[in-house]
Amino acid sequence: MRTPNGTDFARTADRLAAEPNPYAPELGSQPTNDLTERDLDSVNKTGTTTIGITTADGVVIATDMRASLGGRFVSNKNVQKVEQIHPTAALTLVGSVGGAQSFISSLRAEVNLYESRRSAPMSMKALSTLAGNFARGGPFFAINPILGGVDETGHHVYSIDPAGGVMKDDYTVTGSGMQLAHGHLEQAYEEGLSNEEAMTIAARSIHSAAERDTGSGNGVFLCEITTDGVEIHGHNDFEEVI
Repeated sequence: MRTPNGTDFARTADRLAAEPNPYAPELGSQPTNDLTERDLDSVNKTGTTTIGITTADGVVIATDMRASLGGRFVSNKNVQKVEQIHPTAALTLVGSVGGAQSFISSLRAEVNLYESRRSAPMSMKALSTLAGNFARGGPFFAINPILGGVDETGHHVYSIDPAGGVMKDDYTVTGSGMQLAHGHLEQAYEEGLSNEEAMTIAARSIHSAAERDTGSGNGVFLCEITTDGVEIHGHNDFEEVI
């Protein structure tokens, strides 16, 4: 009987290393695209001003209603830029319309899967972390949404940047009209606002941005989040809400 030497063991190790592990998870590649900056000029974008405010009652989110091509041509005047993704949370669409819609669909699916597996809703901390991970590692192009929600720990607003950074605040603004909206919001915000008061402030901030930002306008969607759920309604006339 021949005694195996070190060379035999080395050959076996090399052979096993070259073979796939039957117990290892199979990982697919992430979707990619080859869009250039020039290509993006013909992609529908929300342009956008979106606002999230924490209140004594819950959270208020407001967005304008315009989509544009490269910020120069208004391609749609009635875009709903805030969507419910959780029983007590909503997310805004900011950036390319396709990327934002895919981002929302993916998050909503994960939230539903989590709830079905654990028989409990996902916390806002977990949801914001998941959203940041998706933004950082997924194929969702040029998104900068606001996540707002309510859970047993309180009322929460987060901004999520395209690199996956997650920042929590009492109120926040994203989109092309953010500088214009911030001016009014900084002056009007105070702790302990009711949802009704916050919706008026948010609508006025959106209106302020729409006056000067070509990527924002055509009305406002208001989203009210409480422990009872999410309510979203649109207004083509700012005068109805300010």
